[in-house]
Amino acid sequence: MKLSRNDLRKKRKIRIRKKIFGTSERPRLVVFRSNRHIYAQVIDDRKGHTIAAYSSLKLGENVKLNKETARKVGLEIAKIALEKGVQKVVFDRNGYIYHGRVKALADGAREGGLKF
Repeated sequence: MKLSRNDLRKKRKIRIRKKIFGTSERPRLVVFRSNRHIYAQVIDDRKGHTIAAYSSLKLGENVKLNKETARKVGLEIAKIALEKGVQKVVFDRNGYIYHGRVKALADGAREGGLKF
């Protein structure tokens, strides 16, 4: 049985999540990428709370999913997280390869002031 691309991503995700854990001092910045949008959340795993969330849905209806859009989402999630008092995060790429839109979101978050 051949595994699909998404099944392989889920296997990578499990392997990554064994090692990555978000605390209240250093929460987890999670990225989810769909075919149309990109989402980012800052999560405190100890409490099970989402501290901040932002997605390309909030940028408008006619937004194309590309690196520039991902960078804008990264900048916005950093702005929201800094307002809530979060400066350091652990980056969780959620099984995606650190390339393209995922990397652009991470670079945007760093540009916005988050440290990871």
